[in-house]
Amino acid sequence: MSLPPGFLDELRGRASLSQVVGRKVIWDQRKSNQGKGDMWAPCPFHQEKTASFHVDDRKGFYYCFGCHAKGDAISFIRETENVDFMEAVEILAGEVGMQMPERDPRAAEKADRRTRLAEVMEQAVRYFRLQLNTGAAAAARDYLAGRGLNAAALERWEIGFAPPGWQNLWDHLTGKGVSPELMLGAGLAKPSDKGRNPYDVFRNRIIFPIRDGRGRAIAFGGRAMDPGENAKYLNSPETELFDKGRSLYNQARAREAAGKAGPLIVAEGYMDVIALAEAGFDAAVAPLGTAITETQLQLLWRIHPEPVIALDGDSAGLGAARRLIDLALPLLEAGQSLRFALMPAGKDPDDVIRDGGAGAMRKLLENAQPMVQILWQRETEGRVLDSPERKAALDRDLRNAIARIKDPSIRGHYGEEIRRLRWELFGQRRGAAPARGKWRRRDAGPSFQPATKQSALVLAPPQFEEELREAVILATLLTHPALLPEFEVEIERLHCVTRDHARIRNALLNHVDIADPDRLHAAVGDALGPGPLEKLLGLSHVQIAPPLLDRTDTQKAALCLAEELAKLDAVRGAAREIEDAMNDLSGFADEGVTWRLSQVAEARNRAGRGDTEDRNEYDLAPNGARMKRDERSAFDRLLEQIDFAKGGRRPS
Repeated sequence: MSLPPGFLDELRGRASLSQVVGRKVIWDQRKSNQGKGDMWAPCPFHQEKTASFHVDDRKGFYYCFGCHAKGDAISFIRETENVDFMEAVEILAGEVGMQMPERDPRAAEKADRRTRLAEVMEQAVRYFRLQLNTGAAAAARDYLAGRGLNAAALERWEIGFAPPGWQNLWDHLTGKGVSPELMLGAGLAKPSDKGRNPYDVFRNRIIFPIRDGRGRAIAFGGRAMDPGENAKYLNSPETELFDKGRSLYNQARAREAAGKAGPLIVAEGYMDVIALAEAGFDAAVAPLGTAITETQLQLLWRIHPEPVIALDGDSAGLGAARRLIDLALPLLEAGQSLRFALMPAGKDPDDVIRDGGAGAMRKLLENAQPMVQILWQRETEGRVLDSPERKAALDRDLRNAIARIKDPSIRGHYGEEIRRLRWELFGQRRGAAPARGKWRRRDAGPSFQPATKQSALVLAPPQFEEELREAVILATLLTHPALLPEFEVEIERLHCVTRDHARIRNALLNHVDIADPDRLHAAVGDALGPGPLEKLLGLSHVQIAPPLLDRTDTQKAALCLAEELAKLDAVRGAAREIEDAMNDLSGFADEGVTWRLSQVAEARNRAGRGDTEDRNEYDLAPNGARMKRDERSAFDRLLEQIDFAKGGRRPS
C-alpha cells in the first residue's frame, strides 16, 4: 500500500512521541523536563536500572545511550508491538485520529480476510474453553491439576479441550454461520480424501491458544490425551495468520515482562512456559515445534539483548542448544548474545520448578553459561586428546566455529577465551598468559616481511571449489535422506561458505528423522521457501553428480558423500595449515621460507584435483591434505624452517 505525499509527515507532527513511549516506560522525574519535551527513562529495549533512554518530544526522536536504539514514533511501535511498517502506521493514525487513505483493493481484501480468520479463531478459543468443563474432559482436567494448574491458571492461559470425534468443532462453527472456506483457511479443519466433509484438526487434545505479538489468536497447540497418538504435541498447520518459524508462544506477555522480572527465558514447550510464568518468571517464550529459526532469534533479541535458553537436560535438548550456536554465531553483535541454563539430566523447567520451587529455577538461571562455554563443551566433550593430531583436530574445529563470527571485536574476544580454556585443558600452569599465535585475532593479522606479503598465500584462497563440493554434499543428502543419521556429525560440523548452504544444512539437521526424499524436500522447502532449493538443485554440476543421476543406489551415494566430505576437508585443512604457518612465522619469514610456502600453496591447490592421477604418487600432509611425495618433503622442510624461526633447532 502506498501513502500519499505528506501523510507520514502530518502523522508524525500530530503524534506526541512522549505519549506513545509513555505507555511502555516509567519516566525518571528527576532527570526529565516535561515542559521542554526532554524525557528520560530506563530503556524498554534492554534491561537496565538507570535512565539512559532519551526522548526529544519536540524533534520526535528517541535514542538509548545504552543499547543505541533510535527512531521515531512509528519505529517505536514497530519494535515494541512487533508489527510491520503499515500496521504501525495504522496504529499511530488511530491514536491521533487520522483517517488512513484508501487502500489498494487487493490489499484491503487480504487484510479483511485476515480479520475474518482471526474472528473465527476467537470463536474456536471460546468453544475449546467451554469443552474443558464437560464430562468428556475429566481426564484432561485431572492431568492439568496434576501439573499444578488451578482454575485461575486455566483461565489465564485460556486452556481448552478438543473432544474426541471427527467433526465437533466443524459442526459447532457451521451452526454459527462460519463458512467452510474460513474454517479450512484458519487451519481448524482438513479436507477429507474420502469424499466426506472436512474433519477437525484437533481431537481428544488439551488445547493451548497461540497468540501473536498483538494478542490475536493465530493458531493452537494440542497435547494428545491418547498415549497411542503418533504426535504427543500438534500445532496448527501454517496459514495466512500463522507462520511457526516467525512466531513464539507467549510472545506478547513476555515482551511486556522482559526487563522487569529478570531475563527473557526461552523454553521448549507450552507447559514449560506456563510453569515458568506461574512461578514468577513472566518473561518466558517457546518456539512452536521446530528448532529456533533465524527470524525467531532476531525476534528474541528485539525483546531482550541476552535471552537465556533453558532447554531440557536430555540429549535432544543439548543437541538443540549446540545447533543453535551455529545459527547464532554469525549474528552476534556487541551486547547481543545468548546464555544457556541447562536443566539437570532428564528434567525440563516444569520438573525443576515442581521439584525445587522457583528458587531452584532461579539458581539455574543465575548460573546460566555464556555461549562460548557451550561452544567449548560441544567441541571437547567425548574427545580423547592424547596426541598432537587429535589436539590439532580440536584446534581446527574451534577455528572453524570462531571464523563464523562476523564482528571482529567479538571474534577476538572468543579467540582469547578459547585460548584460556585450551591452556587449562592441556595442563598449563594457571595464571600464565597463553601465547598468541594460532589464536591470533584474524582482524589484526600477522606481521610479514615485504617479500612474504607478495606471496599468493597471503591472499584469501578461492572458495569456488568449496562451494561446489558443498552443493553436491547437500543435494546428495536431499535426495538420499537415509544417509542423514549416518553423516549427521560431519554435516553438523560443516562450515558453509554461503548463507543459503548454511540454511539448507540447518534445515536438514532439523529433519534427520525424515527418510523419504519427497517429504524431506517439502519440509526443507517449507522452512526456507523454494528459492534456495531451486538454486541448489538447478546447478549443472549438481545435476550430473552420481548420487543425483542414480537416486536408487544409496550405497554409491554414501561413498560419493564420504569422498566429497574428505576432499572438502583436505582442501580446507591445507589452507588452514598454511595460514597457521604464516601466523606462527610472525615476522621471521625470509625469501627461502616464502618460496617454500609458495610450493605448499601449489600443493594445496591440487589437493582436490588428483582424481585421475596415480594415487601412489601422493602422501598426506599433517592436516590430511594430499600432496605429491616431493611436495611433502618440501612441506617437512618448511616446518623445520618454522621451528628454527621460532627459536628451535636449525634446519638440516
